[in-house]
Amino acid sequence: MLDIHSMIDANRGGQATGLPCFCTANEQVIRAILDFAAQSGFPTVIEATCNQVNQDGGYTGMQPADFMAWMKGMASEAGLPMDQLILGGDHLGPNAWRKEPVESAMEKARELVKLYVEAGFTKIHLDASMACGGEPNPSFAQIAERAADLCAVAEKHAPNPEALVYIIGTEVPIPGGETEEPDALDVTSVPRFQDTIDTHRAAFEAHGLKDAWSRIVSVVTQPGVDFSHTSIFRFDPPAAAPLCEAIEGAPGLTFEAHSTDYQPTAALRELVENHFFFLKVGPELTFRFREAVYALAQVETLLSPATPSRLAETVAQVMTAKPEDWQDYYAGDAAQVELLKRFSYSDRIRYYWNDPQVASALKAMLANLAAQPLPETILSQFFFGQDFGNMPKSAEALIAGHIEGSVRRYFAACGFED
Repeated sequence: MLDIHSMIDANRGGQATGLPCFCTANEQVIRAILDFAAQSGFPTVIEATCNQVNQDGGYTGMQPADFMAWMKGMASEAGLPMDQLILGGDHLGPNAWRKEPVESAMEKARELVKLYVEAGFTKIHLDASMACGGEPNPSFAQIAERAADLCAVAEKHAPNPEALVYIIGTEVPIPGGETEEPDALDVTSVPRFQDTIDTHRAAFEAHGLKDAWSRIVSVVTQPGVDFSHTSIFRFDPPAAAPLCEAIEGAPGLTFEAHSTDYQPTAALRELVENHFFFLKVGPELTFRFREAVYALAQVETLLSPATPSRLAETVAQVMTAKPEDWQDYYAGDAAQVELLKRFSYSDRIRYYWNDPQVASALKAMLANLAAQPLPETILSQFFFGQDFGNMPKSAEALIAGHIEGSVRRYFAACGFED
């Protein structure tokens, strides 16, 4: 069984060790991650967000118990023992109901946390930072009070509260990503970090959560890392030095970094070396998935099957007909928007892979490619870096291998060698 607390101690002691946290609900991506975990033996964190999975089904249609059962089924198929996996809940709080009055939003947040811990999720990010029902932005003290409220629910309903680890803080974009292109990023200041610690400690003590306080392992802060639709904000260790030094005065704690997608591997390593123990990644994984799928769509076109899937055309048509998952994010003239819809770092296309028309087209494409040998001479045009004679023979293997490149580099940055 993975001992996160021992790994945290090692990180605080100067060892460049951490854990990637893979945040995705894309089945093909998760299967690639689980296959890699089974082959490598590395401890693996899979996370669901409050918007993806909740008591109303989220945008996946799954409640926490459904997501857990789904994970267990895929892990079994991959030959992966469940004790190698950590299931996390990200941004657990009232975010999904923030338009409601705070009382009803918090009541639904309590039910959300209850369902997550009852289902067996053990890495719990308590995030009650958002204003609800038109109230002013909550103060540090109000955020901490609401987080402690939710923690009490987790402690009461978890099958084994001692197995839980908590993440607090929220100095990151809202779940789902930025709605506007950021121009610059402010590293979390030391006073803001200290206020987060102090107010949460006071709130936990007021709620009689002394034991739970010892299970808080990380604080979400902004190290100056993010990405826009077309740009990446690279980690700058000197700019984050005061924040990184401040963690030394908070026994037992490390940082959690969100939106680390697309950072150079060297920058990911620098984050771990500066006590950002948990590295969250999501859109990069589906970005790689999209690259592989669209490459295979071009292979399919070259092979001229009798009934082509027209996958790229189908995705474009569905995104035009159902623009709600991208239209508030992308701006510019028509040509710019079309490029962003397909190629942006924010990867809003990821919300369309489960659409029935798109899923049917993808299934048809994979069937067409499985119906005949895939010539290495054609595959090599689209999948660079593969050794001749060692090219994966199936479309599914090519997709998984492309995703695995991102998975592998995150583990490498976190000190794992395979």
